Formats: sequence, C-alpha cells, structure tokens
Amino acid sequence: MSAVPVPSIADVISRLRANADPANVAGMARYGISGDGTLGVSVPLLRGIERETRAARRADPPAAHALAAALWASGIHEARILASLIDVPVLVTTEQAETWVADLDSWDVCDLLCNNLLCKTPFAYEKAEEWAGAAPEFVKRAGFVVMCALAVHDKAAGNEPFLHFLALVEREAADERTFVKKAVNWALRQIGKRNGYLNAAAVVVGLRLRDSGSRAARWVASDALRELRDERILSRIRG
Repeated sequence: MSAVPVPSIADVISRLRANADPANVAGMARYGISGDGTLGVSVPLLRGIERETRAARRADPPAAHALAAALWASGIHEARILASLIDVPVLVTTEQAETWVADLDSWDVCDLLCNNLLCKTPFAYEKAEEWAGAAPEFVKRAGFVVMCALAVHDKAAGNEPFLHFLALVEREAADERTFVKKAVNWALRQIGKRNGYLNAAAVVVGLRLRDSGSRAARWVASDALRELRDERILSRIRG
C-alpha cells in the first residue's frame, strides 16, 4: 500500500475555513492579535493537522516544505501557524527565514514560528543575534524569542552563546515597545534558568538594568529578578 501523500494546499485551506470561528477572532483581538486574515481556528486543531500529516511529511520532506511555503503565502493567520508546525528545518533557507520574519504582524505567530521552526535551523544563533538588533518590532521580538527557545531546547550548547545573548539583552532592554520588552524579559529569564552559572550572570545583568535610567529596562529587570531569585527556581537549577 502506498503512503498517503502530503495534502494539497487547497485541501488544507478548505479545512481551516470549515473550522473558522468568528467568536474566537473577537477573543483574540482582546489579546492584541489582529483580525485581518484571521479565521479563529484553534491551535489544538492546527496541532491535530500536524499530527495527521506527520507520516506523509516524513516520507516526502520536499512536499511538506512546499506545502508550508504555500500556507505562509496564503496570508491566513492560522495557515502561517500551521506552516511553522509542518515545515522542515533543514530545508529552510536564510532567505526564507528573513522573508517570513519580515512578514510578522502578531506576537503569537512570531512566537510559534520561532519555537516550532526557526530555533531548529542551522543558523538559529546567527539570526537571533542579527534580529535582536533590528528596527521592526516583530523582527526584533523574533530575535529574542529564538534566544528563549534555544535556552530551553539546545541542551548540548555551552554557556558562551548565552552569555553573548545576555549582552544583547542588556543592550536592547531600553526598548519601550511592549512586544519587544516582553521578549527581552523572557530571554533574560529563560537564559537565567538554564543553569547556576547563567543564573548568576543573568542576575548581575538584571541588577544593572534595575539601576539604569531606562523605565523599560527597569521593568525588564524587576520582573525577571523576582523569578531568577525565587528559591523554587534556584532549587530546580541546583537539582
């Protein structure tokens, strides 16, 4: 029996539209997610589609990669989330990554794209640094979210890349934009929870930010320091 092929873009988009929920779109708007191109499809349903197509995508990675590209090009909010779930990291080029990140206009697609896909690419560390210094809000956020994902998932990495990331956190912490400063704070916390050495380094950075003249940097620091010095977190790191 031949394997079931990767579904067509038409079939996937049709399924997404069949599960659209305008009530969800209104709820998402309350969390700062634009309704433009948004269907209100739930993330569990998107993850279900990913699971259903997993075998076909493993059998034919180029077809999965092509489907992801078509889903992203559709401009549909949920289709772009699904693209991040089904694309093949080793087939993603730097040009594709740059294009997709430049297209970002919401924090949820940004975070899922970084955590599901971009952190798994061979150039994740390079792009995290590059994007952290970018001007556009969601490109910059992407840089710090990739840092977060690497801090959690790249168990084999040493401390040096994350010490460098802490320097970028300190450099960019004065950015007042909500979606940037939240990502900077997130990166500081995730790096500081990686191990005891990085926890101590992150606390030092946090203390400098707390005493800086920037309101945004002080917010980043005060929120992060509470978590990084929490005894439950320290106990888990020591364990």
